[in-house]
Amino acid sequence: MYHAKEWTVATRGRGFHDITAEVQRAVAESGADQGLCTVFLHHTSASLLLCENADPDVREDLEAFFSRLVKDGDPLFRHDAEGPDDMPAHVRTVLTQNSLSVPIKGGKAHLGTWQGLYVWEHRTSPHQRRVTVSVVG
Repeated sequence: MYHAKEWTVATRGRGFHDITAEVQRAVAESGADQGLCTVFLHHTSASLLLCENADPDVREDLEAFFSRLVKDGDPLFRHDAEGPDDMPAHVRTVLTQNSLSVPIKGGKAHLGTWQGLYVWEHRTSPHQRRVTVSVVG
């Protein structure tokens, strides 16, 4: 059996948007008791993250690390068609991921106790980000 659901996430600019509940709803709607859930983000300047969800400092520390690693406006980058955060956003996405696979058990995405699923917006301005969840069960 195969089921897919697509929706748009409105980001507020650089930072994290928790999509765990939306993914769990998509899995529940599929009716699959066990199987595999794939979450796919249709963009090249934002990414998906499976991360600790208990302490927001973890996500803040990740953002601080990436801000140091890939600086906006770095003269190394030629691609700046949409501003100084354009190429850094692409680099951040390449270093992370835009697709995640999560097992399904008992009709739910089988996440660890402290795991959550996030869209990580790498651009400084708000964007509409398209997410597709595919379930095979």
